[in-house]
Amino acid sequence: MDDASEAMDTADPDGASVPMKRPRNRTDDFDASFPDEAAYVCGECGEEIVVPLDVSAGSTQRYVEDCPVCCHPNVITVEIDDDGVPRVSGEME
Repeated sequence: MDDASEAMDTADPDGASVPMKRPRNRTDDFDASFPDEAAYVCGECGEEIVVPLDVSAGSTQRYVEDCPVCCHPNVITVEIDDDGVPRVSGEME
């Protein structure tokens, strides 16, 4: 079996087990120790803000989020390197 799929057993009409392949999910590339969240520092109030990480959105993400403390908008950048290590930064909009 190649690395691009995993085997799943199913029964054929005679009752024999037949291996079937399923496509590999994007998140299969990351191990179970991948963090669910990371933090950035708000450029306005200096508060550390924790945000969820979503690997299904791609290895480079950029979005605007209001600081939950001071309500100023921050541009959040999430980058996940080839080793699966996330980096999160925030800057004032």
